[in-house]
Amino acid sequence: MNNCDVHCRVRVVGVIDLLRGRAVHARAGRRDLYEPVQRFAGTTIEAGDSIALARAYVDRLGIRELYVADLDALGGGPVQLSAIAAIAAIGAPVLLDAAVTTPDEARRVLDLGADQVIVALETLPDFERLLDVCSAIGGEHVAFSLDLRDGAPVIASGARISADPPQTIAAHAISAGAGTLIVIDLGRVGTGRGLDLDLLASVREATPQARLLAGGGVRGVEDLARLAEVGCDGALVATALHDGRIGAADVAAAGGDHKLQQ
Repeated sequence: MNNCDVHCRVRVVGVIDLLRGRAVHARAGRRDLYEPVQRFAGTTIEAGDSIALARAYVDRLGIRELYVADLDALGGGPVQLSAIAAIAAIGAPVLLDAAVTTPDEARRVLDLGADQVIVALETLPDFERLLDVCSAIGGEHVAFSLDLRDGAPVIASGARISADPPQTIAAHAISAGAGTLIVIDLGRVGTGRGLDLDLLASVREATPQARLLAGGGVRGVEDLARLAEVGCDGALVATALHDGRIGAADVAAAGGDHKLQQ
């Protein structure tokens, strides 16, 4: 029997963090310290080769959804067009975070081949912008990223968004039309600290209709089971896939063969 049994039904979404065209290993949200990915499940890849990493997720582990964070765009730089388009061309549905805050930006992301546009709390000026994006391209194509650091919401400087509890912010985002909600704690990413299950349960209770994905701190298959228990639909995973703690059999058992819901 697989380590993740039939009760662990949470899709595993492979994470690719892009920095200056290379896939990097995220740790605790300290983007200035991220290093290129060089190892994947016991094998070596060319340092930072994002296409090789995406193909390894899909071909070796059977992952069918990818989450791509364009760290250049999130830092105020240009969108990494060629790298994103090449990843999308592999054929797995892509959720893309590229600092989108307007309908035109959202359309450009979809034109690159992304299936869902992520509008992130850390770059969002106000919820009216999220409403505009959802109205323009349809909420089913929009995921709101509830960005946290050690449980506290990460709000853009000058944003007209109150520092409400995470579950309240999540409810506002779903009311604005987003069909998917991502809860990611940047302080836990790549650290193996585990997840804040109580917080996730409170977000699930506040947004029962949303598709809920969680990221930041997934350590192994036991955490996938715990996420399923609190009502999450998917898990964003990088480190535990890179070092082999979650393998192909675990991805399949956890529901990794399910396509992205539209």
